[in-house]
Amino acid sequence: MRLGVLDVGSNTVHLLVVDAHPGARPLPAHSHKAELRLAQLLDENGAIGPHGVDRLIGVVHEALQAAEDKGVEELLPFATSAVREASNADDVLARVQTETGAQLQVLTGAEEARLTFLAARRWFGWSAGKLLVLDIGGGSLEIAYGIDEDPDAAVSLPLGAGRLTSAWLPDDPPATEDIRALRRHVRAEIARTVGEFSRFGAPDHVVATSKTFRQLARIGGAARSADGLYVQRELKRQSLEAWVPRLAGMTTEERAELPGVSDGRAAQLVAGALVAEAAMDLFGVETLEICPWALREGIILRRLDHMGSA
Repeated sequence: MRLGVLDVGSNTVHLLVVDAHPGARPLPAHSHKAELRLAQLLDENGAIGPHGVDRLIGVVHEALQAAEDKGVEELLPFATSAVREASNADDVLARVQTETGAQLQVLTGAEEARLTFLAARRWFGWSAGKLLVLDIGGGSLEIAYGIDEDPDAAVSLPLGAGRLTSAWLPDDPPATEDIRALRRHVRAEIARTVGEFSRFGAPDHVVATSKTFRQLARIGGAARSADGLYVQRELKRQSLEAWVPRLAGMTTEERAELPGVSDGRAAQLVAGALVAEAAMDLFGVETLEICPWALREGIILRRLDHMGSA
């Protein structure tokens, strides 16, 4: 059947259409993206303002039309941290449903981490052993660890690249004192969770998902996305540590000229790099591998599992 996943994230609204059936890997058929940056549209009270809600409704309408045009039989719409943490989340969800018909399922942070872990486990298989999975989104950082398909530990921290950029790095390029303050904050937040994972022992394989990690790997010399899904891509901590001060010294426009860095994500790359560096350092990771599958694929895989057991 043809499935669609509508991901209302902190940075983008992304419709992924796949051809899938139980027991087979989902084959991408169409992708439709719109940058919305909900994490940066929250007002001083933590609410998504009227303009942001109107934009969200418009983008969801476009995605639903694209899903219909591509013959999607079943749509799985969900929302992550930006909507989850908005003080007016219930009102926003009600308006979206009333005006578009889409009933967004709001995932908890732990659910995000677990579904992303499922996607990584299926991609790398059982031979990867104990997996540690890192995912930096626009609003949150997800960390999950385990040897099975359901992780032994999964947490979500409010350390998304968009959220941190908006709250901590107002200047372009960012001020040195702001970088230092954000670095301290990020490391303190991550350090609180390390003990929860270390009691399970060292992972056999460390992987990362998300646009932030892919961009950091690309500027560190990893293969282009055009080279295909099956090319191994790695990010080394030594490379990342060398790039962090360089990225911090650049303007957004200069970062956007780096290989693999999109105009829309260039402003967030410094904050994302600080989070990635801190996570790799505090978890003792020298090298990690980029996983092409992430949350959207996890949603699809879980749905296919349910279909297969029905």
